[in-house]
Amino acid sequence: MIYQTFAELYDELFDPAMYQQWLDFVRRELPHKDGQLLELACGTGRLGVLLAQDGYQVTGLDLSDNMLALAQNHADEAAVTLPLLQGDMLDLSAIGQFDAVTCFADSFCYLPDIATVQQAFEQVAQHLTASGEFLFDVITPYQTDEVYPGYMYNYRDEDRAFMWTSYAGEQPHSAEHDLTFFIYNEDKQAFDEVSELHQERTYVLADYQQALQAAGFSQVTVSADFGRQQPDAQTTRWFFKCRK
Repeated sequence: MIYQTFAELYDELFDPAMYQQWLDFVRRELPHKDGQLLELACGTGRLGVLLAQDGYQVTGLDLSDNMLALAQNHADEAAVTLPLLQGDMLDLSAIGQFDAVTCFADSFCYLPDIATVQQAFEQVAQHLTASGEFLFDVITPYQTDEVYPGYMYNYRDEDRAFMWTSYAGEQPHSAEHDLTFFIYNEDKQAFDEVSELHQERTYVLADYQQALQAAGFSQVTVSADFGRQQPDAQTTRWFFKCRK
């Protein structure tokens, strides 16, 4: 119930402008649309649908069956072909080769350590064609150390309420997000309360670059603002374009 509720609220409350910006980033960096594109951590499929509508041959992969169920609904509503796979980005052995791989919304930051991030990068490298390209983003240490601590967001309608509080985590450059849901229970005529803790961790830029090199990526460029700017000390999200 909680994961379904989180998936639905995430889908409803996530800023739709972000999806358009990710689409624009992919358009600029991957102008050729005739290859096969794999979207890792595709979530509720909002970006995947936009990519499919724009002419990309995209397949979505996510660990959550609740997210994938919503993604299928969105694909059906948009009348687009969006193959969906349930799987773990740390083991892509069951899928084939792709001409491009994307992974956005700082999904790699939910992995526990840089060694696991490198493992994910290795999986991507193994499932990219020789000339394939890998696009992803991660939050920066500035985001975890300066922006997130003390951040709060609240939402309420007639049937649900949602409280999001962020604070610094125990590991360097980490953050913890305390999510509390209040869902109206008609049988009890009262709200059920359920809490969930989400943990994110990021690393200095050199750590990502070293992990990418170790995974087999020799050409790596890093930008900010969805590829439109050079990073600086207050950049909150890095954008990577990588080739083997």
